[in-house]
Amino acid sequence: MPTEGTSGLSVAELTELGQQLRVDSVRATDAAGSGHATSSMSAADLAAVLLAHHLRYDFDRPDHPGNDHLILSKGHASPLLYALYRAAGAITDEELLTFRSQGSRLEGHPTPRLPWVDVATGSLGQGLPVGVGMALAGRRLDRIPYRVWVISGDSEMAEGSVWEAVEHAGAEGLDNLTLIVDVNRLGQRGPTRHGRDLDAYARRLKAFGWHTVEVDGHDPAAVDRAYAEARSTTGRPTAILASTVKGKGVEAVADQEGKHGKPLPDATAAIAELGGVRARHVDVHRPAEDRAPHAAAGGELDLPAFEKGGEKVATRDAYGRALAALGAARGDVVALDGEVGDSTRTEYFAKDHADRYFECYIAEQLLVAAGVGMQARGHVPYVSTFAAFLTRAHDFLRMAAVSRANLNVVGSHAGVAIGEDGPSQMGLEDLAMMRAIHGSTVLYPSDANQTAKLVAAMADLDGISYLRTGRGEDAVLYGPDEEFPVGGSKVLRRTDDDRLTLVAAGTTLHESLAAADLLVAEGIAVRVIDLYSVKPVDAPTLWTAGEETGCLVTVEDHRPEGGLGDAVAEAYADGRPVPRLVRLAVSSMPGSATPAEQLYGAGIDAESIAAAVRLMVEKTVVR
Repeated sequence: MPTEGTSGLSVAELTELGQQLRVDSVRATDAAGSGHATSSMSAADLAAVLLAHHLRYDFDRPDHPGNDHLILSKGHASPLLYALYRAAGAITDEELLTFRSQGSRLEGHPTPRLPWVDVATGSLGQGLPVGVGMALAGRRLDRIPYRVWVISGDSEMAEGSVWEAVEHAGAEGLDNLTLIVDVNRLGQRGPTRHGRDLDAYARRLKAFGWHTVEVDGHDPAAVDRAYAEARSTTGRPTAILASTVKGKGVEAVADQEGKHGKPLPDATAAIAELGGVRARHVDVHRPAEDRAPHAAAGGELDLPAFEKGGEKVATRDAYGRALAALGAARGDVVALDGEVGDSTRTEYFAKDHADRYFECYIAEQLLVAAGVGMQARGHVPYVSTFAAFLTRAHDFLRMAAVSRANLNVVGSHAGVAIGEDGPSQMGLEDLAMMRAIHGSTVLYPSDANQTAKLVAAMADLDGISYLRTGRGEDAVLYGPDEEFPVGGSKVLRRTDDDRLTLVAAGTTLHESLAAADLLVAEGIAVRVIDLYSVKPVDAPTLWTAGEETGCLVTVEDHRPEGGLGDAVAEAYADGRPVPRLVRLAVSSMPGSATPAEQLYGAGIDAESIAAAVRLMVEKTVVR
């Protein structure tokens, strides 16, 4: 491809390119027998002008640091994206027609199986929040003037996550971000809320500080001018509000309900109506910038060290201090928080590395999405908030896994042990939620030194990694030189006479150790395992304990479903003999009470654990 690409296509040539993208969208969906042809056809002219005149991208070097980033938030219109790639010479016509077939890179919704796709899309309302993260990275981290283009559908403008992103982008003045809204009037089941009322969208966007341009989305010259205006606007992001027709160009489907998500009924006739198959190639303008992204200085990792048996330390405090130390050692580490940094303790990182700290406020979907956008630019994000509030962002975490994202997530204030704040603040489902994510790692440290080591280890893990931290202060169980491999565990109590094994992590590990002390005084020996790695779990250690003690009792400050108990049970999914499995967990609905009262009420404090063990041992003796 030439260094700069074409100097510019005429209006007629842009019109032809738009028709080519429509035809290819029809052909791809017809070959697949499924897919969203009409949604692709409405945005074809918008995509044609963007590709030919305004996108700066080297398709031969998708990792070029100066490349613009194009996010197709309306991911169901993937045939349009793939048609665009064909026009750019990135894929062949033969590959285009493998759309949605097994083994094809051209999936029903885009994923990073394609090197030109930064993040997976298709769950609506995610493209703009991710784009905000990329734009923030461009401005504050990479310091390279690439532009982030987000093509959105009008239906997804109803998503709350979109408006979290709109407000944040406006407040940050992200003039390197352009939102292109394909206002084609029709959603899946019928008309959208605002139809083609462009001013309805404009009023809302302007209220958040955006520059808006209203345009006929099928007038290439007008679209060209709108993009140029977006590129020249400084100090605020721009939204192009384009009035379009769903199924544009084919009378049988144009602007008609009931045609969403289907190939055209007569593809041959539709292609003829659109003027036939074309093969125009577009030499896309390459980025001018070829310098390396800005990199913050790093150094040797000097994790905080806590004295074993010394003062008590909350794992959230250890997390904050370890993260700040990691930030000093690695310039690629960034921290994002949801306005609770004084509680999650990311405030330590903010104080030491203000240029790499991002306050996302009470907008958890944006919080996670921005982290996904930043990791797509090669940064290592740590995303922190209360464990309970991460449930709001579960769809973004799920899609992050589809994006093959490397993202570190930290949930504090886990379990009933937080005390008086009550159930609205208690993370009681987070382990289940995070374990269910494909390829995730779930860690639950029990002391300060363990926390620090796991925080550092997370930076080099692939996929979605989750660290659960606690509010209360606990004893330091391990020395600073102890190692904690992911997938491991620690056996803290063991004798040849153990009657059963207590398996715990976090707060309940300390309660289990106290219970073991109570029981040994009564002549009842129990084994205690610190299962700090919940996923992957240390199956061999559990198997040994099961064989030698005959019973595994999981104790967790979490709901019975999906947490430690399920992790332990799944270690026996290979068909080996299963020991007796007992679960102590939070089965009731807590209210407000002290941490000690909460643990007692849930039956997971030391006295309750000891009582449960006595009962089990007594039953065993009777039998």
